[in-house]
Amino acid sequence: MPQLQLPIFPAGSILINRQIAFERKDERVYYFHGLLPVFSHTVNDIKSFRFITSQLIIGGNVSQTEIVKAFGVSRISVKRYVKLLREKGSEGFFKVKKGRSEHILTAEVVKTAQRLLYEGKNISEIGKLLDIKVDTIRKAISSGRLHKKKVKSDQKE
Repeated sequence: MPQLQLPIFPAGSILINRQIAFERKDERVYYFHGLLPVFSHTVNDIKSFRFITSQLIIGGNVSQTEIVKAFGVSRISVKRYVKLLREKGSEGFFKVKKGRSEHILTAEVVKTAQRLLYEGKNISEIGKLLDIKVDTIRKAISSGRLHKKKVKSDQKE
């Protein structure tokens, strides 16, 4: 016959519900299922916090409401990270996000674009020729990386 196990938690731990508790000790947060520690992370490790709380919810160990009450986080953020775990798994929390792609205006492209500007080509023509967005060229001109050919007042007529 199965025997019931009393929920026993370490002294000083805070109950999330009757099965799960957490404790902050020094600069770490520990999560317990009874006396058994199931996870820990540093106090400032937000990604791990979001991951473990979402995992506890998906595993049926705690409810979203219990996490909101225990940690004082918003209900929508809990829902957002549970959804992230369901859709992308742990990689969604810990995958390094891609930085900016390579610069479009390399030294060679700037040199070619500048030559075309001096030849009198307009920005949209240069964009088509070099397969660059017009806004990229405009930003380069406004930041001083490219210079438009100055038109003399006697050439306007």
